[in-house]
Amino acid sequence: MAKNGKKSKSLIASGIWCVVAVVVLFGYLGMVMGVPNMLNTIMKTAHDLLLNTVLYLMSICVITGAMGRVFVEFGVVALLERTLRPLMRPIFNLPGVTSLGAVMTFLSDNPAIISLAKDKRFASYFKKYQFISLTNFGTAFGMGLLVIVFMASQGYYAAPIIGLVGACCGCVCSTRLMQRFVLKAYPQYAVEDAVPKEETEEKEEESENTEQTVFIRLLNAMLDGGRSGVDVGIAIIPGVLIISTFVMMFTFGPAADGTYNGAAYQGVELLPWLANKIDFVFEWLFGFHDPHLVAFPITALGAVGAALGLIPGFVSHGWIDGNAIAVFTAIGMCWSGFLSTHTAMLDSIGYRDLTPKAIMAHFCGGLVAAVTAHWMFALYTLIAG
Repeated sequence: MAKNGKKSKSLIASGIWCVVAVVVLFGYLGMVMGVPNMLNTIMKTAHDLLLNTVLYLMSICVITGAMGRVFVEFGVVALLERTLRPLMRPIFNLPGVTSLGAVMTFLSDNPAIISLAKDKRFASYFKKYQFISLTNFGTAFGMGLLVIVFMASQGYYAAPIIGLVGACCGCVCSTRLMQRFVLKAYPQYAVEDAVPKEETEEKEEESENTEQTVFIRLLNAMLDGGRSGVDVGIAIIPGVLIISTFVMMFTFGPAADGTYNGAAYQGVELLPWLANKIDFVFEWLFGFHDPHLVAFPITALGAVGAALGLIPGFVSHGWIDGNAIAVFTAIGMCWSGFLSTHTAMLDSIGYRDLTPKAIMAHFCGGLVAAVTAHWMFALYTLIAG
């Protein structure tokens, strides 16, 4: 009875805190924006994210899922494992096959790594703690090609390459820190396989016993991989819609005329306001000489595509330089909207409870990426100058 009484009190206390948090959150937004505008903005932002972000990510998952399954079926994964094992193990403490995930997320977006992780033969190379850290590893290269090409289109060439190196350093930090967190919480994961060997052996026996032509194997691999991509695309919908909507509402401001009209992507600019209070920290760490530049890393937490949209405005106002481009590239690649995808990615592979640890590790990795890019660019300027 005493146990039930304590549990009941705990539930009541948590319920009270939940109500208070919801009232404060929506009360603040409603007070600044107006309740009708707040509700319209939430719905329109979520709707736009569903149509223009989630469906885009799902298409990426389908294509990369198909490519990944073809690579697995025809031995590319095994080849990468043997070739890159000496490089991947000492740097990332991951099997060489993980490099395939880096390539695919670099060419597309974060969830591509989950399309690979869903394949049991790919997952069979990993211990559990390594398998869980795949979300951090893959996210650090998300949309890398798009970010670098966009930065180059602004007239900067050396800076994006320096940013890429910085993102790699941030990836090492994030991946290894996540592995450390997982092993501390679950020491047994150090020896447990991500996929039981029996399941892998059964699958291999099935493929050996079924004689198929190359065309049929290719067709089956593409269709099966694409189907798994659809499942992943559906799994990321809650995380993207819920988390991204609120991150953007606390990042962006009102319409151009300073009023609220309930349009998508309006907000209260709380995060930039808070960051501007400690802009001297960002100047020392990242080399930012204008407080407006802080908006890029804050926005990149939710969506790197939205963060890239800030660059032309920065350029037109003369706020940006080569150092900022290097830092933006590094932190944009490394974070690449991880707040909106990490929850869904870990949920889709069955480790939702480790989401806070993954977010903390990746936040640290992004900071390392940005600081590394800043000081590498300073060294480059010193040598080139």
